[in-house]
Amino acid sequence: MLAFIIRRVAQSILVLLVVGLVAFSMFTFIGDPIDNMLGQERTAEDVARLREQLGLDQPFVLQYLRFLQEAVQGNFGVSYRQARPVADILLERAPATLELALVSSIFAIGLGIALGVFTAIRRNGVLSNFIMSASLVGVSLPTFLIGILLIYVFSVELGWLPSFGRGEVVDLGGWKTGFLTESGLRALILPSITLGLYQMTLIMRLVRSEMLEVLRQDYIRFARARGLRERAVNFRHALKNTLVPVITVIGLQLGAVIAFAIITETVFQWPGVGLLFINAIQFVDIPVMAAYLMLISVMFVAINLLVDILYFFIDPRLRADRSGGH
Repeated sequence: MLAFIIRRVAQSILVLLVVGLVAFSMFTFIGDPIDNMLGQERTAEDVARLREQLGLDQPFVLQYLRFLQEAVQGNFGVSYRQARPVADILLERAPATLELALVSSIFAIGLGIALGVFTAIRRNGVLSNFIMSASLVGVSLPTFLIGILLIYVFSVELGWLPSFGRGEVVDLGGWKTGFLTESGLRALILPSITLGLYQMTLIMRLVRSEMLEVLRQDYIRFARARGLRERAVNFRHALKNTLVPVITVIGLQLGAVIAFAIITETVFQWPGVGLLFINAIQFVDIPVMAAYLMLISVMFVAINLLVDILYFFIDPRLRADRSGGH
């Protein structure tokens, strides 16, 4: 088990180094941040002095190594646009994105598993067929279009929910949360549905497919032949084995919720790190862009590592294969 974890951690570190190198390389083609930081009356001396202060006059390899060295210590440099430490900016924006991701994940996982099990058990029912047909909307329509449609219906036409912003927040020792105010909770509804709808439909269809496959197995027929109640067969035996392969997808979807929050935050002007990244691209704010992509990469790799370890404990076949191999 220890050798498995060490090997996966080493692979994760290698992935992070490659992702960081690729991301940092892409930024050289976006533009020159000096153009946005200095006015029209700049001189060649001003450009040279600022480029030296930012370290942009050094070779690319040295810039990248310096970025990695500082990033390990939690220092991502200073924002070219705001002239503030990037770490402080990310800490200010992180609560909004994390709360949005949390609510979206609960919505996607809870409703996805529930609807997946329901449509598998009642696969020939009218309601199940309607749910499966309606789920095509969540899979087919792009996220930004779903957000615009929800804004038009619930904000413009009905006037029930706010169309943008985070609402009122409460400062809890540096963590600004919208969970404790009515306007904050109402502001979460539309962006959470928009962000979690695709993940919800994906989880629902996967759970349904796996559940139908499990219900065809011989041990399920044997459980029914023993006279077990249908509820016990479906939830104690079938559902338990259905969720084993679904765990991997759910884990990756949790990372995707935060990574893909960029579109949702842009549509709803949600003050999170996704909207910060979009603004950083417009102003060629390389430290902010690099820090954001590195954090997203770390999050994906960490979740993938945790899912692999959890899968190792849940599925006894993996432990048997490891023991047999040694």
